[in-house]
Amino acid sequence: MIKSLAVAALVTIGWCALTPARADEWDKKTILTVGEPIQVPGAVLQPGKYVMKLMDSQSDRHIVQVFNEDQSHLITTILAIPNYRLEPTGKTAFQWWETPAGQPRALRAWFYPGDNFGQEFAYPKNMSVQIASNNQQSVPTVTNNKVTEVDKSGTEGALGEEHNKPVEQPAQVAQNTPPPAPAATPEPAPAPVTDQGTRARTELPKTGSVFPLIALGGFLALAAGVLLRFANRVA
Repeated sequence: MIKSLAVAALVTIGWCALTPARADEWDKKTILTVGEPIQVPGAVLQPGKYVMKLMDSQSDRHIVQVFNEDQSHLITTILAIPNYRLEPTGKTAFQWWETPAGQPRALRAWFYPGDNFGQEFAYPKNMSVQIASNNQQSVPTVTNNKVTEVDKSGTEGALGEEHNKPVEQPAQVAQNTPPPAPAATPEPAPAPVTDQGTRARTELPKTGSVFPLIALGGFLALAAGVLLRFANRVA
């Protein structure tokens, strides 16, 4: 297994150096330069230049089309599944399946520059079984226009965990509605005005008793009597 991965990595590096990539962001158009025969699902590509791009579809972004150099002839249409990588690069990259001696190499996956996921090709069942036997792992295959996976014994099953990851990451939900403003602290209500309070503002306060006034009146009466008696004696 380690040997297979090492061979695939070396082949990928060498092939990328020979493969200039030009593409646009929507269809991922890429110019593929082939220096020796290679296998893709449904065709063997002979040495030359080819155009590889995603089919113009809003609903399925995993259908790959391979054209001749001037795009006048569609060579094959490939059903694919997402294949993730940890480190996106600025160049086109490919992964390969190891094949028996004497057979063209089988293209496994295609990565567009800057993408962290690529397109992993699903081969017809007979070819997938052969690849699975040679690489000791299950391989994506197409049955009735549906992608499953098959092992070296030819047993089909649902795609494994490594093939079931979603293509797109979860959308960040935009906060379209602004958060409510904090409630203002209510001011204390003024104390209610009562009749007693009104009288307090209009009447002078009572500060003394009536007894000093009575004493003052008696003193004045006594003084008046003294003055009257003195006046009678003088007369």
